[in-house]
Amino acid sequence: MNDRHIIKGGPRERHVYEYAVLRVVPRVERGECINAGVLVYCRAASYVGARTHLDETRLLALDPRADVAGVRAALRAVEGLCAGGTAAGQAAADDPGRRFRWLVAPRSTIVQPGPVHTGLTTDPAAETGRLLDLLVR
Repeated sequence: MNDRHIIKGGPRERHVYEYAVLRVVPRVERGECINAGVLVYCRAASYVGARTHLDETRLLALDPRADVAGVRAALRAVEGLCAGGTAAGQAAADDPGRRFRWLVAPRSTIVQPGPVHTGLTTDPAAETGRLLDLLVR
């Protein structure tokens, strides 16, 4: 068993969380994608967060004419919406669960959410970074 499957902390310290991978689909008609971020929501901790990492080389391998700046802006917007405050715009007043549900709703755009999965964690913010390293980088 590796540390990927070990959950630290006692059973009372663990919380259920949901996550989705953010995918970049530069040519929607082809359906090819690269993972570029993760969204994490933990109701018990009232947490919603996103971390992104765009591998420009991989993106341009799928579509040499991809709008890299536009994709980066879309990924920053997702991070801002999760962070709340003025960066979230009108969604700032929404609770974390509502913002997560809006972000994981299916859409046909260049940046798309993947399916929602669940897990257990003692630290949702740290889990966001761990999932980014595991699923994106």
